[in-house]
Amino acid sequence: MKRSKIIIASFAAAAIASSLSADQNAEIELLKKEIAELRAITSTLVEETSDLKTGFSYTTVDTAKSHSGLASAASKVYYSKSPLSIGGYGEMFFASQKGDSTDKQTLDVYRFVPYIGYKFSDNIILNTEIEFEHGGADSSNTAGGYAIIEFMYLDFLINSHANIRLGHFLVPMGFINEKHEPTLFNTVQRPNTEKNIIPSTWHESGAMIYGDIVEGLEYKFAAMSAIQTQASGSKWLRDGRGGSFKQSDPNLGFIGRIDYTGTNGLLVGASAYSAPSANGYDSATTIVDAHFDLHLDAFRSYGVYSQASRTNADTFAANGVERATGGYINASFDTLSLTNSETRLPIFVQFESVQEEAERADGTSGATTRTLTVGVNYFAHEQVVLKADHAMQSKAGVNDAITSFSLGFIF
Repeated sequence: MKRSKIIIASFAAAAIASSLSADQNAEIELLKKEIAELRAITSTLVEETSDLKTGFSYTTVDTAKSHSGLASAASKVYYSKSPLSIGGYGEMFFASQKGDSTDKQTLDVYRFVPYIGYKFSDNIILNTEIEFEHGGADSSNTAGGYAIIEFMYLDFLINSHANIRLGHFLVPMGFINEKHEPTLFNTVQRPNTEKNIIPSTWHESGAMIYGDIVEGLEYKFAAMSAIQTQASGSKWLRDGRGGSFKQSDPNLGFIGRIDYTGTNGLLVGASAYSAPSANGYDSATTIVDAHFDLHLDAFRSYGVYSQASRTNADTFAANGVERATGGYINASFDTLSLTNSETRLPIFVQFESVQEEAERADGTSGATTRTLTVGVNYFAHEQVVLKADHAMQSKAGVNDAITSFSLGFIF
């Protein structure tokens, strides 16, 4: 009997100990949870205190996000936790050109571009871009540098289907014009198609409406100041840009764009622009383009085809340009995807063909420039890229080779 009592007492003691242990474990788990919650609250308080002291939060660039087709850093204000957002990008390069036409080297602090954005509310957003090019401008401006406002607009966000943009904005045409940050295209220099046919960086003043027709199908339509086209030459479109400088008697142009993004990793679309060619001429200019950007794991390909045409070009000059064409395709593969590296090293090849004066009013035409470029990018960080490429260029029997190195970043 005594032994039975001892056994029962032992079981009871074990049960009590087990119960106490369970209670202690539960309390420990509860304490761990409370500590984790306190850490999260402390982190938030530190962040908010920093915001109060500085006036803005240190929002980093999310390279996976884009608002209305803008580049990642240019979209920063739309995803900022604070009313004030500061971002930007920069690039500089060295190039050595040798061949039949020239033998020269160029070193250029090409661009430094700060973005400043401000949220008046969740639905009214100011976004600005100020560009300092070629190191800025000196008193004589012999180096060709300058400072310019590339966009300054207010967005009135209504819903996913219709939003309004008023002010000075990037023209929604081609691939690079809206996404010209150096981490987004592979070559050191922008393609000539998107310099001389689509005159990037192209920015005008006006009004835009944009949104989704349905999920995965986006549109933009804008009325804006128009290019004052020149008579002839490879830059007859580019040299006519009004930009943000003061314009006298600007013409009204229209542009529409549509993009399909419903398939994962694919963007494909088209744009069309139409406007009077220039003041004092009975002439109209039209520019159209088709563009795509495809990502398949480590493989990427993007490209643009564009064509410009002008009516009554002979009223400008006997050799006034009537039509221009250009296109390029770029394909790359990230070689470091075959390793465990967290950095990227895409190698690429690009072919481009451009004829800025494909047809003139007098029946003649300008020469075609064909360029084959091979190169490599090293992404030390998603926001930092080092580039090297070698471009082999041919025009009217004149051959040149251009070797270039650059660094670029966004923030």
